[in-house]
Amino acid sequence: MNIAVIAGGNRINSTSTLLLRYMEKELIKQDIEVTFIDLHKLPLPLYSADQPEITQELQLPIFTSPETMEYFENNVKQLVEAAQKADGLILGTPEYHGSFSGTLKNALDYLGSAQFEGKPVLVASSAAGAVGVSSLTQLQTIVRNLHGINCTEWVSIGGDNRNFSEDGEPEQDKVKQRVLYALEHLTRLVRQLRLSGE
Repeated sequence: MNIAVIAGGNRINSTSTLLLRYMEKELIKQDIEVTFIDLHKLPLPLYSADQPEITQELQLPIFTSPETMEYFENNVKQLVEAAQKADGLILGTPEYHGSFSGTLKNALDYLGSAQFEGKPVLVASSAAGAVGVSSLTQLQTIVRNLHGINCTEWVSIGGDNRNFSEDGEPEQDKVKQRVLYALEHLTRLVRQLRLSGE
């Protein structure tokens, strides 16, 4: 099983990214392969449908400037390939103004049903308030439009629940329990769909 984790935080030590790193750690403990895309460390150009041509293999934009192409093409390719080969995905975001990050939206604009169709997707958020539900419901709408399958659970942390230890562990046991519960739902759904497809 391969899970692609896409972290939509665009700052150092983003708590939404720390949350996804903890998820990655727990998945690896279960011998699940994880491809982690940290959009803070993997910058992408602002997506535009006017970018002239699309490669047939991965449907990647071809940028007009050789310098721009050299700098960004590998990053875009890495994102698309990670989503393409995944059996399931996790999307994580900070909540800004009741929505998810522009960084994550830009990354999702490079992806399509070719990367999401029929795949389970777990969404997670970190908010300054109690929880970040608005961003999660909006992300689930996008997942449906990309023909992905929304996981029956999600994870949202806020307030004191956003504290992590130096080794990346959530300080609150209830956050750990919530993460494990959501991951169990995600991985079970992936396994069920893989079995039904055999």
